[in-house]
Amino acid sequence: MRKLTVFMHVSLDGFVAGLNGELDWVNIDNEMFEFVGERIDVTDTALYGRSTYQMMEAYWPTAGTQPNATAHDVKHSTWYNQAKKIVLSRTMQSDSKKKIKVINNNLAAEIIKLKQVEGSEILIFGSPSAVHSLSADQLIDEYWLFLNPVLLGQGIPLFKESKEQSKLKLVTTHVFPSGVVCLNYVKH
Repeated sequence: MRKLTVFMHVSLDGFVAGLNGELDWVNIDNEMFEFVGERIDVTDTALYGRSTYQMMEAYWPTAGTQPNATAHDVKHSTWYNQAKKIVLSRTMQSDSKKKIKVINNNLAAEIIKLKQVEGSEILIFGSPSAVHSLSADQLIDEYWLFLNPVLLGQGIPLFKESKEQSKLKLVTTHVFPSGVVCLNYVKH
């Protein structure tokens, strides 16, 4: 069975974005790009909430072909264009030409079916609302949390209320020169 894995930046006080979705506090550098790039190289499926998908879709399809594209832009754009995409949305429709499957109802049942389809893990990038829904239904198997050395005071929380307790096991850590610490947890 495929794993459902979250990749998420988080502040020390547990927020994944400011009140209006601001991410200007996220600390990203080339080492982090390489670290994440190695992880996504073995992944064939990305899962997004509608807002995060629209943000990604506005940038990544052509990012690698721009005159000022960085090595990271080229690599991630190539991956993005090849990856299957799953979008959780009540308003969008699936698009087979763009390799997009939209889930708009029966979330738990649909995710369980997707986890049983052959392929690599399913990565969730950002998408806090999607993470809230999936974690409430105990569907997330692994977390890669990039803990940023900042206190936001308020914003969109990483976790909301859960239907039951989830025990996690710390598997690996990685400290970046920027002070960001990557914490990798699996469902215990």
